[in-house]
Amino acid sequence: MTTILWRPSPKHVQEANITRFMKKIREDYGLPILRYDDLYTFSIDHPEKFWKAVWSFCGVIAERQGDRFLVGAETIETAKFFPDARLNFAENLLRRRDEAIAVTFYGEDRVFQKLTFQDLYQQTAKLADTFKKWGVQPGDRVAGYLPNMPQAIIAMLATASIGAVWSSCSPDFGVQGVVDRFSQITPKVFLMADGYFYGGKTFSCLERLSEIQASILSIEKVIIVPYTLPSKEINFKGGNDPVEIWANLMAVSSAQSLEFAQLPFDHPLFILYSSGTTGVPKCIVHSAGGTLLQHLKEHQLHCDIKPSDQVFYYTTCGWMMWNWLVSALASRASLVLYEGSPVYPHPETLFDMADKEGITLFGTSAKFIDMLAKVGANPMQTHSLSSLRMMTSTGSPLVPESFDYVYQSIKKDVCLASISGGTDIISCFVLGNPVAPVWRGEVQSRGLGLAVAVYNEAGRPVVGEKGELVCTKPFPSQPLGFWNDPTGEKYHAAYFGRFPNVWHHGDFVELTPQGGMVIYGRSDTVLNPAGVRIGTSEIYRQVEKIPEILESLAIGQKWHQDERVILFVQLKEGIFLSEGLINKIKAQIRQNTTPRHVPAKIIAVGDIPKTKNGKIAERAVRDLIHGEPMKSQDTLANPEALEQFKGLSELAEEVT
Repeated sequence: MTTILWRPSPKHVQEANITRFMKKIREDYGLPILRYDDLYTFSIDHPEKFWKAVWSFCGVIAERQGDRFLVGAETIETAKFFPDARLNFAENLLRRRDEAIAVTFYGEDRVFQKLTFQDLYQQTAKLADTFKKWGVQPGDRVAGYLPNMPQAIIAMLATASIGAVWSSCSPDFGVQGVVDRFSQITPKVFLMADGYFYGGKTFSCLERLSEIQASILSIEKVIIVPYTLPSKEINFKGGNDPVEIWANLMAVSSAQSLEFAQLPFDHPLFILYSSGTTGVPKCIVHSAGGTLLQHLKEHQLHCDIKPSDQVFYYTTCGWMMWNWLVSALASRASLVLYEGSPVYPHPETLFDMADKEGITLFGTSAKFIDMLAKVGANPMQTHSLSSLRMMTSTGSPLVPESFDYVYQSIKKDVCLASISGGTDIISCFVLGNPVAPVWRGEVQSRGLGLAVAVYNEAGRPVVGEKGELVCTKPFPSQPLGFWNDPTGEKYHAAYFGRFPNVWHHGDFVELTPQGGMVIYGRSDTVLNPAGVRIGTSEIYRQVEKIPEILESLAIGQKWHQDERVILFVQLKEGIFLSEGLINKIKAQIRQNTTPRHVPAKIIAVGDIPKTKNGKIAERAVRDLIHGEPMKSQDTLANPEALEQFKGLSELAEEVT
């Protein structure tokens, strides 16, 4: 059994939202629900009662809830939640309209802005009024090519208030990446920033607009959002579609209030995208009701978010964590946005912001935490972080040593919630738990209302063994399907083709005896030497302990009708991959794992390719090594890094 690193105080437990929720369940149903495990069992055994209780506890605003809460539960793929409900997503996020600060925005050290809840409502009303005058109707698509800035939130809310569908990506995507995504969904309105800041540098986007317009013929209106330039200095000419400037639209509209379209629970709200590293990205459609209810549950019960909280997540508009972050408005909390490099001008920049703004939930990636440890940052000594109650991490597995680092160098009294889910469900399967201990190296708990299990190769549930993460019962945030997949064939194959009537998520995991989860990586990048399945994070955990190495990437290479492990390492400046260092790496892995984990080849590279969300691009490298096509590189933050993996003599000589 592993080590407990943190326990909530009795006061913390007493004041937690989830404690009040359990009391409500006891009162409403007369059930002895005293612990999280009791509540979890109730939530999956009685989903209709559970989700109805979440709706009530979180105060969902709706024209009507309806009398049916779940129909067709016997078939997970087609089950429907709240089929008679009518509501509006934006109305729930704009429920608070006072003069308190709703959004605080940092654009590195160049731009700083605050909006009140009333500002947010009024600007959304103005933009929604403009959209309606342009003929935007329920079901139409509005696309944003924007930084993580307040205008992106306003544009999304205006879109949702009408019942149109919002889709976004970040401005560091190239033209092809934008076209690959948005051309599939034929948006009527397109918003883009004039540019963005990153690492103290300014990047322009305006020169991309003509090519985007020429490639996405559905666009009828373009809005340019000034960010790096004042409005009066933006003078775009070109393209066939009228171009509007954000500030002008705000000045022209006299709208003071919003009319929220009351729509079905399953009305489409967001279109998100798969990674696209092996072809054109799949367009994943998410519902308004499912997204709202799932996010309310995760925020209020799993993250203990309250109206007085300041919620921050380091994200871009191209990652589902942006959608997750913005939904915290529905819990009447305030948002802190940061756009740019998280380490500019120094590694502790985000902690400077956390102290200044009194951040209560600090969300980031596992790679950011690992980077802080590598550079020796010690926020515990340099910052107060007195307001911080929960720190969340996602994007890739958080290794046990990173758990140690958080409690030794960031804050001792904090609930460290490693969370995992994804774009596929716009939420999480495993999450934090504010009333339970944090075990070293483990995600705290399975999400309430989610019948999460681990299946072995035979499709049988296991505990304490590695296997496939699955969900065996319906949940509200299942996608409506894929765009342009009228028969649902692609959607079925993606999630239900492996195990009948079971959602197969594609993560290689282990359910622990105490109900936590250890995540070893994606199933499609699991290594399989001699038939033994190995998660790449098992190797990374050992390699990251070696001070000479900055980062690593492991793949399986086809080899004599089997597979061998290849490890690529990025070394610190001035370090050479000597025979001695190779032996040191192999010894570290062998002594702490098994001989099967030891790489057959260790190769030094100058950079490790990653996605724009900071995930190591294992599959892209694996496909490149095996000569398989990779149609798009626009999802990569550093696509040039792939060049060093082409034609490697160390591998080409022995590929069979």
